[in-house]
Amino acid sequence: MGTTNRTHPRDYVDAVTPRTALIMKVHTSNYVVRGFTATVDESALAEIAHRAGVPLAIDLGSGSLVDLASYGLPREPSPQEALARGADVVTFSGDKLLGGPQAGLIVGSRACIGRIRKHPLKRALRTSKLTLAALEASLALYRHPETLAERLPTLRLLTRPRKEIAELAERVAPAVARTVGERFVVERSDVQSQIGSGSLPAEVLPSAGLVIRCRSGRKSCGRELQALAASLRALPIPVIGRIADGALILDLRALTDETAFVGQLPKLGRPATL
Repeated sequence: MGTTNRTHPRDYVDAVTPRTALIMKVHTSNYVVRGFTATVDESALAEIAHRAGVPLAIDLGSGSLVDLASYGLPREPSPQEALARGADVVTFSGDKLLGGPQAGLIVGSRACIGRIRKHPLKRALRTSKLTLAALEASLALYRHPETLAERLPTLRLLTRPRKEIAELAERVAPAVARTVGERFVVERSDVQSQIGSGSLPAEVLPSAGLVIRCRSGRKSCGRELQALAASLRALPIPVIGRIADGALILDLRALTDETAFVGQLPKLGRPATL
C-alpha cells in the first residue's frame, strides 16, 4: 500500500484479505513526495489493522528520539509517537538522527517483539556486542536532555551556529588558498548544509564554507576541480566536498579540529600534481 500519491483509509480496508499478515507504513525519511498527495494517519491505520486482526508496523527510518523542533530544526516523527498512536512494531535507524552506530532498532508490543525474538532470522541478523556497546553509550546521553545538544555529536553539529562556522571559514581560507596555488580562487561564502539523504532529505541549514573556483575559464577546469576534490579525499583525514555550479564547495559545518585540518594541508602536494 501507499505506492500512489494519494492513499486513503478505504485503500487499506479494500486490500485486506484473509492472507494479510501485516499492515505497514513507511515514513518518507529519505525522499519527499510533493504535490497532489494524501496519507493515512497512523491512528486510523492502527484501527484498520486491529479490526482486521493484524499488527501495524511503521518504519520511521531516521530514528529521532527527541523533538528536533525544540532545537530549531525541522521536525521528524518519533518512535514514541508512533507507539502512542497504536503501532505494534516500529523500526528505525541507530545512526542518522539518533546519532549512534549503524544499526536497525525494533520496538513495539511485548507480543510482537516476543514473536520476532523467536524467529530464526533474528539470530542471523542480530547485531554485535561492539555495536550494542556503542548504541548503549549513545542512548545514555538521552537520559540528560539538558546536555544532549552539547554531548551528542550529530545534534551538536546540526545546531552549530552559522556565525561560528563563518568565523572558522574566515580563519582557514588563507591556508587553503596558499595550498591550492594560483590556479584556484578560494572565497569564504555562505552555503547550505543538507541534513542528510537518509533523514530530512529536502531540508537544508544555513552554513558557511569555502568555494574554490578555477582562476580562468579553461576547458580543463572541471577536470582540475575533480582532481582537487580527489586529492582532498586522499588526505590522512579525508576532506569531503561537493562540486556544483562550476566550483568545489567545502561546507565547514562538520569541521571540529581546525588545527588538524590546516596541519595536513601541505600533504595535498603542489598544484601541478593535482
